[in-house]
Amino acid sequence: MTNRPLILISNDDGVNAKGISVLTDVMKEFGDIVVVAPDSAMSGMSSALTSETPLMVTKVSEDESCTIYSCNGTPVDCVKLGFNELLDRKPDYVVSGINHGANSSISVIYSGTVGAALEGCVHGVPSIAFSLCSHNVDADFSFSTTWIRKIFRQLISNGIPKYTCLNINIPDGEIKGTEVCRQGLGVWKNEMEKRTDPRGRDYYWLTGNFENMESRAEDTDLNALDQNRISIVPIKIDMTDMEVIENIKSWNI
Repeated sequence: MTNRPLILISNDDGVNAKGISVLTDVMKEFGDIVVVAPDSAMSGMSSALTSETPLMVTKVSEDESCTIYSCNGTPVDCVKLGFNELLDRKPDYVVSGINHGANSSISVIYSGTVGAALEGCVHGVPSIAFSLCSHNVDADFSFSTTWIRKIFRQLISNGIPKYTCLNINIPDGEIKGTEVCRQGLGVWKNEMEKRTDPRGRDYYWLTGNFENMESRAEDTDLNALDQNRISIVPIKIDMTDMEVIENIKSWNI
């Protein structure tokens, strides 16, 4: 490695996903790269850890500026391995994605891609998660790369507070700009589909319909994406609801 910035990259779609390949190519312009990503899809893993199974790491490729590892663990496992075992120094940035599918609204608490970025926050490193609003395995990322460069340059120039990361969602197709906004309130409903296997046994498949609970709000990530604008939402690992603390202190406990 050189004296260029060191960037740790992960995702939850797996090391072979198109999104992480595109992201890696973009990030090579800004520094030396170490990719540590799951060896298979790990969507919906949030900040899950592996505690009952040994973690195995395989070096996929290596050149002067980029080393790629795959791991049988979760996205957060991958980031932890990067910090604790695979990097020769603390990375300057953690970048996660590009996720296939939006991680807006309530999805932020389920996403392994966001979980990987939050793990970077835990270590006090400026971190950012990128997602594209397309689940297509061969999604077209050509509209997004210019904006990813612009956003990352601003992150380098301006920085972000410690223990805060950026959750970036990118519309699929033409992009009409960016919007710094808040996480919208939404919920998944009818989340389980009951089916019957050939032997007559019931089983359940994750499904659901998303409902925007603030459809008239104009300051949310959901509204920004509806307007074909990139949503930029700062999130942090401290989930304390500061507005409620004083109220709860008044309880007779």
